[in-house]
Amino acid sequence: MKTEDVNGKTLETWTPQEVAQGLADETIVLIDVRTPAEYMFESIEDALLAPMSHISKKALPAGLGKHVVLYCGSGMRSRKAAEICLSKKFEKIAHLEGGFANWKQAGQPYLGTDMSTGAPQVKTS
Repeated sequence: MKTEDVNGKTLETWTPQEVAQGLADETIVLIDVRTPAEYMFESIEDALLAPMSHISKKALPAGLGKHVVLYCGSGMRSRKAAEICLSKKFEKIAHLEGGFANWKQAGQPYLGTDMSTGAPQVKTS
């Protein structure tokens, strides 16, 4: 994991493998900051949805004893959302390096839509 100081607070950048381990260990809360349409089409299993357009300090689960990790499609929106959180309530927050595209490129499993039925199904790239 990479860390950087943002106005005296900590922004972490996690690899897909680190996020996968955090999900397996149940030590993180993973939050998708993409649009609801993007989330419904394909997402990381067990991720919560909090679109960047609705990010607020009251909406995110700070102080639960778990790391909060944000992700988007490429890592751009999740970084911006993380910076918004750091400007408010959070002292430390993380985001997924390279976003969902990097997650899929790393061969991590995700929920996609079965186009024949419309039902979710676990996929790997």
